[in-house]
Amino acid sequence: MNVQILAIGRVKEKYLVRGIEEYKKRMGRYGRLEITELKEESFTEPLSEKEIQDVLGREGERILGELKPRTFVIALDRQGRELSSEQLAAEFERVALSGISQIAFVIGGSLGLDARVLQQANLVLSFSKFTFPHQLMRLILVEQIYRAFTIINNEKYHK
Repeated sequence: MNVQILAIGRVKEKYLVRGIEEYKKRMGRYGRLEITELKEESFTEPLSEKEIQDVLGREGERILGELKPRTFVIALDRQGRELSSEQLAAEFERVALSGISQIAFVIGGSLGLDARVLQQANLVLSFSKFTFPHQLMRLILVEQIYRAFTIINNEKYHK
């Protein structure tokens, strides 16, 4: 299975980059993990509701332009469904059994995700009601993707 992470913005902290690279390397035995970083809109706060929607719209266009056909899209949003690691692994298996070999996770910018991206998602997923920095969320996400594949393969990593 191929997994893509589409993320608004770049990871700048070296310790996060190292962690992400480590899990990307570990994922090599299960499939390809590709991370696509998309330009984050710059803005000065406070923003009006219209300005927020404009920023989300521009970032949303970039995301939608990167989604490949026949991809199972999982958007990360605090209002989404919360799953356990085992449930995420089961979702991967269900997707694979349906004949889909590409999963794309979408992480929005600091303002979240455009409504069109959320509507196109097959699953809207929440990792927590907490708000995480987007850079840290990327590391948490790649670790959970790796964990899901170890669960699927009955390996010791997940306890």
